[in-house]
Amino acid sequence: MLRIGICDNEVQARDDLRIQLEKVLTEGKEEIVYEFSSGTGAVRWLRAHPGEIDLLFLDVEMEGMNGVEAAEALRTFDRTILIVFMTGYSDYVFDGYRVNALDYMMKPTEERQLARCMERVREQMTGRRDKMFVFKNTDGMFRMAKEDISYFYSNKRKVYLVNGEKEYPFYGRLDEVEEQFAGSFVRIHQRYLVNPDQVEHIGSAHVTVAGKILPVSRSLKEEATVKLAKAMLGADFGGKS
Repeated sequence: MLRIGICDNEVQARDDLRIQLEKVLTEGKEEIVYEFSSGTGAVRWLRAHPGEIDLLFLDVEMEGMNGVEAAEALRTFDRTILIVFMTGYSDYVFDGYRVNALDYMMKPTEERQLARCMERVREQMTGRRDKMFVFKNTDGMFRMAKEDISYFYSNKRKVYLVNGEKEYPFYGRLDEVEEQFAGSFVRIHQRYLVNPDQVEHIGSAHVTVAGKILPVSRSLKEEATVKLAKAMLGADFGGKS
């Protein structure tokens, strides 16, 4: 499911865009799930719910935090969300390039413009899902780029995803998570599964990942150390040794 957000401080503008968008969305596969009335509100919510929105239509001329400022703030913690700027002026087109915006659309938006935009979105999303990890907890559905995940650890019936300083718990088993990553993450302990690209140091009985010291079990030490060392040296550890 492609999840879409609209951010505009004018109710009528949000309504108009939603009506036009609904004409070109693929039923059952694409859905408008959130609307925001300010850039500040959108940034705050998206920071707390990473990956829950794939595509954000963002008005440039908003009061307070404008669309360009909101996009810059979003890019500090989310590199994957697709951004489409909506504006009544052409002065901001180069700002769109600066924050890696997918498109820049003039208001009022026509159905055929949105249809072309959605085709570009679909092209961008092709293949991206294999690079994302999707999970659900009491706060909702999350979709996070695998490269942004530092490590996983298990505690009782829950698995915790660690992204830098943040942790996201969800019900599951670490063995199942490991299977989903098809060898691209390394099991260092019964309770820990790490992203080798975020390992900073390999010690005799521990590794440092994103500033955290994690234990390496004796039973997994030899295999894990080889895989992590190859990854740090830039080798492909997913294939045969």
